[in-house]
Amino acid sequence: MSLFVSYILLGLSLAAPIGPVNAAQMDRGIRGGFWNAWILGLGSLTADLVFLGVVFFGTIHFLEAPLIKTFLWLFGCFVLIYSGIDAFKGAGKLVDTRSENKESLAKSFGTGFFLSLSNPLSIMFWLGIYGSVLAKAAAVYGTKELLLYTSAIILGLIIWDFAMALLASTFKRFLTQRLLQFISYISAASLIGFGLYFGWQACKVLFF
Repeated sequence: MSLFVSYILLGLSLAAPIGPVNAAQMDRGIRGGFWNAWILGLGSLTADLVFLGVVFFGTIHFLEAPLIKTFLWLFGCFVLIYSGIDAFKGAGKLVDTRSENKESLAKSFGTGFFLSLSNPLSIMFWLGIYGSVLAKAAAVYGTKELLLYTSAIILGLIIWDFAMALLASTFKRFLTQRLLQFISYISAASLIGFGLYFGWQACKVLFF
């Protein structure tokens, strides 16, 4: 049981670092409430499951091809900058969580999915962390245990997504309108910043 809990904590630690998805969740939680933020996190989790499957079945070499990496950097650049600009537009006019004008849950899910799927850092992260965990566990345990501990990692990711959505939506209830807008602008700026970083990485691959 203690080993299972340690893998849950690993999942939490994998999700915790500040990145595009966390910034987008904060923005959606403030603008749309708990459900928009949580569904966005579930969209990101779905993309993480894709990466888990790629690593688990040993097909990661496909994603390491220079052409695929360049495409992912460029696609990530586009998705992040687009999301950041959209977040900037929404930050100036925060809506009540009961408003009919808030973003649909389907759009929130798609945003989370593509933010994570188009993030080459996620691929490298899962390859480095989950790949090493998988290699170590495979040398000691069978397939049943590997699936069990992988599910513990996923549970940790789900817990973090829930906590982020709850935190972001709680901010909306207790903070002033001006402060909420400031947080939304910071989240939007971080999305654009990550997008520009991804674009620079693509340029380095293409031209240097």
